[in-house]
Amino acid sequence: MTGEDSAPLPGAHISVKSTTAGTLADADGNYELRLEPGSYTLEVASIGHKSASKTIKAGRVPLRVNFVLSSEAIELEELLVLGSRSAQLRTNIDKPAPVDVIAQKDLKFYAQNDLTQALNYAAPSFNANRQTVADGTDHIDPASLRGLGPDQVLVMVNGKRRHTSALVNITGSFGRGTVGTDMNAIPMAAVERIEVLRDGAAAQYGSDAIAGVINLVLKKKSPLVVSSAYGQSCTNFLGKTLTDGQNVQFDFTQGFGLGKKGFLNVSAQYLNRGYTNRAGEYSRPMLYSAAFRGKRTDETEEAYQAEYA
Repeated sequence: MTGEDSAPLPGAHISVKSTTAGTLADADGNYELRLEPGSYTLEVASIGHKSASKTIKAGRVPLRVNFVLSSEAIELEELLVLGSRSAQLRTNIDKPAPVDVIAQKDLKFYAQNDLTQALNYAAPSFNANRQTVADGTDHIDPASLRGLGPDQVLVMVNGKRRHTSALVNITGSFGRGTVGTDMNAIPMAAVERIEVLRDGAAAQYGSDAIAGVINLVLKKKSPLVVSSAYGQSCTNFLGKTLTDGQNVQFDFTQGFGLGKKGFLNVSAQYLNRGYTNRAGEYSRPMLYSAAFRGKRTDETEEAYQAEYA
């Protein structure tokens, strides 16, 4: 098995037409086939060369069949290999930058009350934490992409820039001194999908898109969907049971068509998140108090704790 330049063609594929018999040429271009006596058609193929075929008549005596393949330029198609930890493809690979498309069902899957908390689970590069004792930041969660500040994440609604809030993050909260966008002002029921650009887009959108872009695509014409959720915290310790932190959520959405191209979508969400307090009233004596004593050897830990609870 050689080419036009008499060089061997290792790896050339030789097959017997209409059968499953076949083999590959070795490093010197040699090959061997064992066939029953009869007439056969040998077909040969090698990358970068034109295919060839010959009809032979096999017998009991070994038969030598040589092939000389002529060269042929072949333009190979682009091969794209994509690795993902998700079982379903959700990243648009047709774009020069990675874009995650998160559907409404993905947001509802995590059973979170607001949009930023659901995105915490759905988008790995997104982060938003609830703040405590941080002035108005307790009510508006500062969101970030790729660890950058809230003022470097551009939030868009249906491809249009969303205005930022009037709150400046102060004290010890995340993004101190910056102004972000309140994404939780948009009901989760109104969102059809979320597109997250996990790359800098400052050249196209400006300096507030250094970390990336989050585009909220709202529903248009849609059937009536009503959902509700309830949850609370429950703690048992020292014979006491504390239940608080009640979360109550109710939302609905419905879209109507107006004329040929118009639509009207009505969406609303009610959310009441109660407080959680585990501090209690401190009633234990101080260590230097005369009333304080150590635990006796015959005393259980529960009885000792209950005395000073």
